[in-house]
Amino acid sequence: MRVAVITGDARVYYTAVKVLKRHGIGFYSLRPEEEIPFDVEVVVTDEKTSLNLDFPRKVTVSGEDFIDELLSLLEGREHFSRIYIAIDPGERPGVSVVADNRVLEVQRLRGPRDVEPILELLRRYPGAKIKIGHGARRQRTLTLKALGEVLGYDYPVILVNEARTTPRVGSVDSPGVQDIVASINIGLRRGKERRIGELLEVREPSKREIEDIKRRSRELSGNITISSRLAREVAVGNMTLEEAIRRQREKRGDDV
Repeated sequence: MRVAVITGDARVYYTAVKVLKRHGIGFYSLRPEEEIPFDVEVVVTDEKTSLNLDFPRKVTVSGEDFIDELLSLLEGREHFSRIYIAIDPGERPGVSVVADNRVLEVQRLRGPRDVEPILELLRRYPGAKIKIGHGARRQRTLTLKALGEVLGYDYPVILVNEARTTPRVGSVDSPGVQDIVASINIGLRRGKERRIGELLEVREPSKREIEDIKRRSRELSGNITISSRLAREVAVGNMTLEEAIRRQREKRGDDV
């Protein structure tokens, strides 16, 4: 426990507890006259009680937005007016946290459905908004579906035109660097806010798209061409190409 809620105000206590639980922050619930445990770093309280509390780090509650100040004290973070978690969609999406045009951290996900790191960033940066590039439609759909399953399909994200966001990088590890730099550029660009559900409207893939996916399945597997039905499932974002190859491998005797 790093937080103690100390207040005699029922309204403040209710607000503080609700917000702390929402963000998964453990806390002590104490009366003003009780001794504060040694491991407490920040006290959450009301303005009146705060005047009589001899404790160096206090956050007073006037509304739910106290959480920004609390997290800044707990994590040593500065307070930012705008925080974006930006995603460059792809087979291994690049992700960056951009706050007031400053890059705070970057990472590369294991796959388009690997959204737990994004959810963790949302927990660590309350109030952050998600930006996502408009390219890599199949992988973007997989990422949005995975986010929608957790956050809800009415959750707003900002769709960004990612044209010319990916730089040329002359090194062995260039794909990973490119994905990360592209996500930073996406985080710095303006976009249009849309609900996740709106972005998941699926159009029927063309014959050329289906054939291209089947060709890539041969390249990736070495000797397996997935069926047109599986290629369509990949095209509309219902599965990854790797999953489709695995299913085709399980029924090698079927027509392709």
